[in-house]
Amino acid sequence: MIHVLKSGLLTSIQDLGRYGYQKHGVIASGAMDSESHRIANLLVGNHPNSPTMEITLMGPVLEFQEDTCLAICGGNLSPMIDGERVSTWKPVYIRKGSELRFGKPKEGFRSYLAVAGGFDVPEVMNSASTYMRAGIGGFKGRALQKGDCLSVRSKTKDSKLLLEKIKPKDKNITFQEAGWFVPPEFSNYEDKKSSIRVMAGREFDWFDEKSQKNFFQHSFQIDSKSDRMGYRLTGCPLSFKEEQSLLSEAVTFGTIQVPSEGNPIVLLADRQTTGGYPKIAQVASVDLPRLAQLRPGESLSFTQISHNEAQRLYLQRENEIKQLQLGIASKFR
Repeated sequence: MIHVLKSGLLTSIQDLGRYGYQKHGVIASGAMDSESHRIANLLVGNHPNSPTMEITLMGPVLEFQEDTCLAICGGNLSPMIDGERVSTWKPVYIRKGSELRFGKPKEGFRSYLAVAGGFDVPEVMNSASTYMRAGIGGFKGRALQKGDCLSVRSKTKDSKLLLEKIKPKDKNITFQEAGWFVPPEFSNYEDKKSSIRVMAGREFDWFDEKSQKNFFQHSFQIDSKSDRMGYRLTGCPLSFKEEQSLLSEAVTFGTIQVPSEGNPIVLLADRQTTGGYPKIAQVASVDLPRLAQLRPGESLSFTQISHNEAQRLYLQRENEIKQLQLGIASKFR
């Protein structure tokens, strides 16, 4: 059991999403940074789709009411256990009665907290993800609040092995980190500030030549009105060659639409199922986790790549995660 002493800015339970129901108008939701979510689960011996806690910028204060293992991946929001700094991107044993809190955000925008076994919340349409606008999934269909108590699912075989391996012998030690961690190519935020790679959208040719160039040559700022549904961008407004009407079409995570005023919107995890604005570009899947770690007020720029290149980069990254998974699994034996 985990007791929420303070909720933080926006803390919710997420998995990899609610798929198979978009044709009925049910959005996918899920973790904004699916890569950090998956790796956090792997570090504690969970299935990659097990529910994690998505923590946005200002983290919660949590009291652990049983011994367990946890892992925190994604943005560095300065986590501390009983007032002592704790590392991210590695398994951590935490004793019953210990308190996890977060300090000043250092890098990124979202952290993912996985606990051995995963958070025990009911699934709605085969997913534990929270969709707050509809009030479904996660913990009571909403963001976590002070006073909430979260149960944890039964630990996997790997989780139990990990728990025994890193459990401190000294009972006065409230937490202990594993002696290994995720390599820098997954956790290094220096590379995460480079431009976001995109492919030309279906209506790219609807935009005039100047706008097509400006989209790639100028940076945009993420507006403060942005949320899990989409990043609203401001900067150099984009113009159409001529006014045209568009029937609503399917959209996905990373679709970049442009309303009539010319300021792009990048659709995110809580996006609608269809959209009627022209699509100037689509973010490559491999860069969606980097996109999710950008904060309102920060700037981003775009670089065009081909569909084939986007596919190659995605498959390469998935192979790297598979190799990481094998490496982590070897640590449990």
